[in-house]
Amino acid sequence: MDAHETLGVKFEQWLAMGFNETRCPVRSLLDRIGDRWSMLLLGALAGGPKRFSALARAVPDISKRMLTQTLRTLETDGLVHRDVRPTVPPSVTYSLTPLGKSFAAPLLGLVEWAEANFGAVLAARERMAA
Repeated sequence: MDAHETLGVKFEQWLAMGFNETRCPVRSLLDRIGDRWSMLLLGALAGGPKRFSALARAVPDISKRMLTQTLRTLETDGLVHRDVRPTVPPSVTYSLTPLGKSFAAPLLGLVEWAEANFGAVLAARERMAA
């Protein structure tokens, strides 16, 4: 069975189990990590621990408020660890937890698919706009 068929079977199993928007693990997690910023920040942290300012430079179009909010959400979900050192001023470093690191392979698969198919998606958008 190929990935396409396996995904279809999995989806039918979820329906049979009654997974709705409040009980579905896919919806629940994609709502959190599938937002505009989470995957970019997880990708930035995949290279190793970074301070807040380094993350802000890595994703330059994110506001400081949204960066803070997204990091807190990722920390709440157990994907990111926030390490505060008692210096003056405090030194804060963010890193991936083991759970966050386990998301690297699926995220890399998505990134590679996006790179390989971005042109085709843009072409399809242009065809629909014409």
